[in-house]
Amino acid sequence: MVFRSHMDAALAEARAAATRGEVPVGAVVVAPSGAVVARAGNRTRELSDPTAHAEMLALRAACAAAGSDRLPGHDLYVTLEPCPMCAAAISFARVARVYYGAADPKSGGVAQGPRVFSHPQCHHVPEVYDGIGAEAASALLTGFFRERR
Repeated sequence: MVFRSHMDAALAEARAAATRGEVPVGAVVVAPSGAVVARAGNRTRELSDPTAHAEMLALRAACAAAGSDRLPGHDLYVTLEPCPMCAAAISFARVARVYYGAADPKSGGVAQGPRVFSHPQCHHVPEVYDGIGAEAASALLTGFFRERR
């Protein structure tokens, strides 16, 4: 099987989030067949919902499409390192692989901070690949916050 990155689709969702005034983070869930089954960008402000992170919205949509609370064999592409809340949801959903772009030293929960997947209480640990599209994801975030300062 040939690896095909779906980070461009996640970056498109991040750009759309920025256009809505949301922090530009995008996520895409890919089925074992290679088909994109869900995509989302942050909507915390729009929905007045602190849990409406791109990953959470994409996981909810993918689970609804699958008719299950678990997504074995699925991949998640996200432009920013998942926070602890999203990392826990990824584990609960049994996502097989997580590909993320930019590291998040302030709020990350995978390689930074609490490192959710390294805890013995973590029931499922996905394969994690970082730095995929990191430069583009970082530039998008930097530009977004520069405009607001």
